[in-house]
Parts: sequence; C-alpha cells; structure tokens
Amino acid sequence: MAVPHPTRPRRLLPLSLGLFQGALLLFFAVFVTYDKPSAQAEDANLAANQLYGIFPLFQDIQVMLVVGLGLLLTFLPHYGLSALTHNFLLLNFSTQWALVLQGLLHRFHHSQVHLDLHNFLIAEFAAVTVLISVGAVLGRTSPCQLLVVAACEVPVYLASEWVIITNLGVLDVGGTITIHVFSCYFGLGVSKALFGVVQQPVHPKEIPIPRSDLMSLVGTLILWVFWPSFVAVLCQPGDAQHRAILNTLLAMSASAVTTVVVSSLLESDGKLSPGHLQNGSLAGGVAIGAVADMAVPPVAALALGSLSAVACVLGFKFLTPLLARKLTLQDQCGIHNLHGLPGILGAVASAVAILVASKDTSRSHFSQVSPAGGNASEVAWGQWGDRGAGGQALCQVAGLVVAIGISLLAGLLTGAALRLPYLAPPPERLCFDDSLYFKIQDQAESPGPGGTDEEGALALTERV
Repeated sequence: MAVPHPTRPRRLLPLSLGLFQGALLLFFAVFVTYDKPSAQAEDANLAANQLYGIFPLFQDIQVMLVVGLGLLLTFLPHYGLSALTHNFLLLNFSTQWALVLQGLLHRFHHSQVHLDLHNFLIAEFAAVTVLISVGAVLGRTSPCQLLVVAACEVPVYLASEWVIITNLGVLDVGGTITIHVFSCYFGLGVSKALFGVVQQPVHPKEIPIPRSDLMSLVGTLILWVFWPSFVAVLCQPGDAQHRAILNTLLAMSASAVTTVVVSSLLESDGKLSPGHLQNGSLAGGVAIGAVADMAVPPVAALALGSLSAVACVLGFKFLTPLLARKLTLQDQCGIHNLHGLPGILGAVASAVAILVASKDTSRSHFSQVSPAGGNASEVAWGQWGDRGAGGQALCQVAGLVVAIGISLLAGLLTGAALRLPYLAPPPERLCFDDSLYFKIQDQAESPGPGGTDEEGALALTERV
C-alpha cells in the first residue's frame, strides 16, 4: 500500500477549531450578554429558586453526556480513547454552535443575545443529536468529518424542532421525536451517503472484548441512573415533573428486566449478550419521552418500557444484519435499535395516549417548555381545543413523519459532503485505532509486534 502524499491537510483539525473558537470569541464579545438580574428581592428569590430547581437536573445531564455516553461508546477495544475524546469535543463544539444559532433566532433583542442556563440547556439538547448520529459511523470517520456532521446537523435540528414543536404543536417533553428519532435517521442518512452501496467488511479491530464491553456497560449504568433528569428537566416543576420522573423510572426498570429476558431467550445456550444489555436497558428512556408527563397509568409506562426493550433487542438480533445485507447500511453503534425503533414506538404511544385520555384529566399534565421561551404545551393545548384529541394525535404522527423525512434528507446531503477527500477519512487498515489520532507511549517507543513502519507512516500523514 502506498503511503499517502505528505501534503494532505494534517493540521486541518486544529486550524478549523481555532478559527471557529476565534470567531465565537468575537461574536460573544460583540453580541452576547447575560440576562440582567432583577432588582426586586422577591423576584431575586424566585430566580434563585428557579436556578436551584434546574441546575441539579442540568448537572445530571452533563454527567450523562460526558461520562455515560462517552463510556457507552468504548465497546470498540482499540478506539476507546478516540470515542471518549471525540464525544467530548463534539459536545462542546455543537453546544457553542447551537448557542450562536438559537441566540440569533430566539434571543436576539436590541442587538444583543441574552444568555441564561435555559438557553445553554437547549443548546446541549441540540448537541445530543450530534452525539447520537455519529454513532452510526463511529470509527470509520476522521475528527474533521465529525465536525462537519455537527456543523450541518445543529441548524437542521433547530429548524426541525421549531417545525415540530412550535408549528405542529407536537407534545414531546422528553425528546423522543425531536431528538432520538431525528438524530437516528440523520445518522443513518450520513452513513448511507458516505459509504454508498459497498458493504463495509467486518474490521478485526471492531470486535468487542470483555474489557471494552465492561467499560461500555458502566456507561449504560450511568445513563440509566440519570436518564429521568433528561426527560423531566423541561417539565414545569410540580405534578408534571413528578409524573415524568416516575414514568421514566418505571419504563427504564421494565426495559432493563425485559432486556435480560429477551436476550437470554434469543441465545440457544441462554447466555446474555453484552450489546443487548448496553442498549436495551436504555430503550425505555427513549420511548417514554413523548408520554412522560401525560396522564397515563403506571402500567402504561411499564408496558412501554418492556415493548421498547423487545424492539431494541430484536433489532440488534435480526434487523441490523438484514439492513446491512439488503441496503448495505452501516450502523456501527446500532442507533436504529436504541433510538429509532423505541422512538417510533414512543411517538405512536403518544398518539394512542392522547386518544384514550380525556381532556380534563390530561390538560394539567402537559407542560413542555419551548426553546423560544414560554410554554409550548399551552400553545399545543390551544390548538388541541380546535382540532380535538384526534387532531392532536394526528399531529403526533405528522411530527414523527417530519422528523424522519427532514433528518434523512439532511443526513444524505451531509454524508455526501463527507466524501470530499480533503476531510482526510481514515484508511481502512487504521479504522477503529487510537494510534491514528493519539500519541500513545508504547507505540511511540516502538512499532510493537502488531505494528509496521507503513502503519506508522500512515498514522503520521493521515492525522488531522
């Protein structure tokens, strides 16, 4: 194999990130300011109470995204350092990019963008979509390609979320449709366009080992513990938030138990699959988001958690190989099984819940805060009064269709852009390998028994 030409853009990553951070500094210096604190003591106390109410949940979400999701991606034995670092980088890049965009769209008043913790939280939700989507192409893409995904996906997500929540009035407090379904099909679109019609062979470095599976399972446990905060943080404090937390706990508990049952039954020897546990245990949290604050009985949360786990595990066992064989669709982390299938199930469940719930028992439990400020569910309820429960249920389905359609189209276009050669995609032999992007001490001293001078040269010339 010939060594790539040394003039390839080895410094593209630091150059692009440096320019982005410099432009962001200039933007913040000119336009961004904090919301002014109230001068009245009563208002100051109210603001303090609101901060104390949201900040613990916000910190829970930080732990989920930085630690839990990062560890979940370490199932690749030779790519753990890259997975953790790229996850951390994309979170910060995408959050800052989303702050700029949503500030210009929703918070730009008198030539200034007013920043508060709620804006930062909504920006992190936009970043979550990126972190989920890149799971489809994990290990076969360079950091520069991942940054292009983030740069393209964040504005599309903000537009999609505005259409679904603000225009259609969809009820989705936990992001089942707007975050999980959207990010899943955006990632699958990127994967399909990037890898084309050629089925990617199984790489020897992408097969998990017990140590990497253990680290990934630790990430699952962290996500499982903090997931109720992710679902309930945008609910109005009080009954709605309490109900959302309880429903999420029930759904995730059911999905954890059901995952063990289904995974064991699917194997002839009755043993459990680590991949099933790492993903199926979280499926209930994905599905419950659309109905978490609705007036549904506890048994509905349990049933939804169990059904989502069954869909997730069956997806890993049967659907993923089928899509790879028939559609040559690469889905490295199985995001379709964890986010797509449970997300669709949750969206359908929200339509069913609206149809069976009476208006009097439901209205007090729909309380989603919109990114633009105000209460999105109050807008939705005003529309519901005109369209009826059937019309609102139809809007839930329409929101699902819009999320899938917009994300797939945008993902395909983004994936096509990633095929540009100057983004330095990793060579096949060095996919799923930390040594391509990091200076590892053992390999810096000697190539080692598994390395070659050629691979070292490739790593040097391809590092971006």
